[in-house]
Parts: sequence; structure tokens; C-alpha cells
Amino acid sequence: MVVAGSQPTDDNDRHTQLLRGALDMCLLALLAREPAHGYELVRRMETAGFGPISYGTIYPLLTRMRRLGLVADEQQASPTGPPRKVYALTGSGRVHLDAWQQQWSRFADTVNAIIVPSDPTSPRS
Repeated sequence: MVVAGSQPTDDNDRHTQLLRGALDMCLLALLAREPAHGYELVRRMETAGFGPISYGTIYPLLTRMRRLGLVADEQQASPTGPPRKVYALTGSGRVHLDAWQQQWSRFADTVNAIIVPSDPTSPRS
């Protein structure tokens, strides 16, 4: 996409912007499935198809979500080293995740209604 007076946005920039808007929700959804430490969350995000995500991205978000009461952390023994923090979703985190999921569904439906032609015979660019 080219906006007057700007350079074209490449796929990596677009991916980064989309991820930035959805990362909190994705982390909460992963923690709703099973508590995890930061390294495990990075691995799960990469396995899900998001590509490389740095620990420097994940840990500040976890700290912020802990301060907001969306996740709780506890020290657990590690089989290979020092104890590590394991994060779990709180009741408040569940409420926020449910609301974000509903909002995301409405948002995605709206975007898809605009960018995906409703006529199956319409050519796509």
C-alpha cells in the first residue's frame, strides 16, 4: 500500500503492526490453555506461525499484564537451572480475554466484509 508522501509498506512492517495489535490477546489465550513461562510462550507463538518473537517483546507485556491483574506469576523449580516464573491467567484476565475475543471477531468480520468480495465471481487483486 502506498500513501501519498510515504514509502510502500513491506510485508514485515505490516506483520509487525498486526502482531502489535493482537499480541496481548494471543498471550492471554495461550495462558488460558495452560500456564507457561516466558520462553515457552515465545516458542508457542513461533509454533503458531507468528515467526520469530523476541523475549524483549514478551517479558515487558507479561510484566504489564501482571500489574493490571490479568496474569499472576509464581516461581517454579526448573529441571535444568534456576527457578523460573510461570504465568497463569487470572479471573480478570479471563474476563478481558473473553471481551477481546468478541471484539476481535466483530473487527475481523468487518475487515473481511470490506476486503473480501461477497460475489464469488468477482476477481481478487
